Amino acid sequence: MGTPVTVEHTDSSDADNPTIASASVDKLIGDGAAAIVGAASSTVSLNVVDKIAKNETVMISPANTSTALSGYSPFYFRVAPPDTVQGNVLGNLIVEDGYKKIGVLVFNEDYGTSLRDVIKETVESQGAELVYGNSGDEFDPKASNFSSDVQAVIAAEPDAIVVIAFDQTKQIVPELVGAGWDMSKVYMTDGNTADYSADFDAGVLEGAQGTIPGAFPDDAFKDRLNSVAPSPLDSYAYGPESYDATILVALAAQRGQGTDGVTVQENLAAVSGSNGGEDCNAYADCLALLEDGSEINYVTVAGSGPLNDQNDPSSAFIGIYKFLNDNTIEWQSAKEGQA
Repeated sequence: MGTPVTVEHTDSSDADNPTIASASVDKLIGDGAAAIVGAASSTVSLNVVDKIAKNETVMISPANTSTALSGYSPFYFRVAPPDTVQGNVLGNLIVEDGYKKIGVLVFNEDYGTSLRDVIKETVESQGAELVYGNSGDEFDPKASNFSSDVQAVIAAEPDAIVVIAFDQTKQIVPELVGAGWDMSKVYMTDGNTADYSADFDAGVLEGAQGTIPGAFPDDAFKDRLNSVAPSPLDSYAYGPESYDATILVALAAQRGQGTDGVTVQENLAAVSGSNGGEDCNAYADCLALLEDGSEINYVTVAGSGPLNDQNDPSSAFIGIYKFLNDNTIEWQSAKEGQA
């Protein structure tokens, strides 16, 4: 609307340090933020979403996937698909690869258990079985030793193992290798499908697979991200979604002619295409259509569909990746799922 946009960065931290996100939210609300992009962790968002909604400020996450956040608040949105989509794609991939007995190493927090539940439902609906990783088998995310957990999952004699974790993966993988597990029969999720070239010897993860929500960004978009990054990026996970969240907020303010939280909230679904409208995939093009009085459908970089009545993307792509000999990941394909 002809005025400069100010961006303020604060730390959301993680589930182990809840006071950091709370203090960040207080600062952003105190500074009059029209919308808050974040948090990365579903658990962190669940810790602060009520405070943000009470202030009638929009919270739009590029990376939350917990099913507990679907329809949580009129002021909470996300452009990453809920675990129902990723879990379904990953579960189908495991069954399609021929595995019938699946073990899951999962940490005891909402992101992990939510994703585990969807994987379990998906594989069991096709005649496979979760032999380890059911309710009560979760590990403490604050633990530093996972030997007993690895021994327990292997003792269940699975055909494949899913590891749902964050940095704990760097301790879990050596335990699996030490136990003689075939690492090509390991599957990971968006929390740990990453570059481990600096962490493990060559070949350790070769053949393992993982999933990351979102379409794989093309070279032009990766170049755009790197042009503003303080250092070259080694991962692009949720980069497109972060971009899309920011553009959607700006377009919602433009459509409603206001930068207050209520105006942004009332217009977010519309600019995402929930009312139909003309396709546009760049802010300038979408802006021109809005100024002409047209309804728009912002075509996201991440490939997610218009927001639904739960404030989730109505559809989304899940990328399937394979680990190479140098322990980096390579995109293999993408499958579209409905939220």
